[in-house]
Amino acid sequence: MKNNLILIGMPAAGKSTLGVLLAKRLALDFIDTDLLLQRRMGLRLHQMINLKGLHSFRAAEEQTLLTLDCQQAVIATGGSVIYSPAGMAHLAQLGRILYLEISLEQLARRLDDCGQRGVVMAPGQSLADLYAERTPLYRRYAEVMISCDGREMTQIIDEIVAQLDSHPLHEDDR
Repeated sequence: MKNNLILIGMPAAGKSTLGVLLAKRLALDFIDTDLLLQRRMGLRLHQMINLKGLHSFRAAEEQTLLTLDCQQAVIATGGSVIYSPAGMAHLAQLGRILYLEISLEQLARRLDDCGQRGVVMAPGQSLADLYAERTPLYRRYAEVMISCDGREMTQIIDEIVAQLDSHPLHEDDR
């Protein structure tokens, strides 16, 4: 049933923070796929990447997405979910995908230590390279794009709620 809201976007775009607040406002459950993955693997994100490598991390992330089964929830995803077409197809079946768009400049200010945060980057890849690689993928999968630069969380939530008022989630959407 397509009655969830799925938040995608770069790390530090606000998916988890906004997701919790949005879930409270809409009286929905909140799920963070990064937390599910960490619990499943028994490691923090950066530990998984460092110990198991990017390929294993992405395979574990995809498996976490494919086993996700929920209703009436706000789902905050990891920034790298867009690398899994199967995972994204499953998320699209579960609900409406919202891309929290943030500029590279704002992102660089928010992300001070990519390694400790568990940002999935290839060795030698810069934040600008990662941003350029991921942005077209986020846009491809997004049903709704929400600009987050220079806006308070309450403003972003109000915009999402207004969109839901005009295009509500329905259990029978396919």
